[in-house]
Amino acid sequence: MPENTEDIVNRVAQSKLVTFNLEDYYPAGRRVLLDIKDWLHQGIVLREKEYRNFVAEHDWELYQDAFVGLTCSTDAIIPGWAYMLIMTKLQPYALRVVIGDLEQLETSIFQSVITDIDVSEYKGKPVIIKGCTKRPVPANAYIWITAKLQTVAKSVMYGEACSSVPLFKK
Repeated sequence: MPENTEDIVNRVAQSKLVTFNLEDYYPAGRRVLLDIKDWLHQGIVLREKEYRNFVAEHDWELYQDAFVGLTCSTDAIIPGWAYMLIMTKLQPYALRVVIGDLEQLETSIFQSVITDIDVSEYKGKPVIIKGCTKRPVPANAYIWITAKLQTVAKSVMYGEACSSVPLFKK
């Protein structure tokens, strides 16, 4: 067998490609879905006096340092003030509160996170946005970070260094 005198070169390791991983920006904190259906008469009618009693008696400290999604899993019509009343109790404890499911909550969290990211370190560099994560990074986070990186990066790709999809090039 002929001897190969050429060394194997890892071109990925030698490239100036920078990986951006949204998972690195995943904020710590419990995610909690608060379903108010049990605070409604027969799960569908909001009776103000009863509802206010449930809100007053609920242990709001349970939501200390948590991200909270407010929802009603029945087809009840919930007036806006009902969620606003809950917010007055959650405000001292919860990190963020939204009306919606856990996916909407995560999307809201990441919208704030991406707004606060300083992308100046990526100026003029080829950037790859890592695609696989172990945490629930919402799809919207990927489009928002793409738009933000596009303003400074030389190029933006998606995936892994060994198999990326080009998205943008200056």
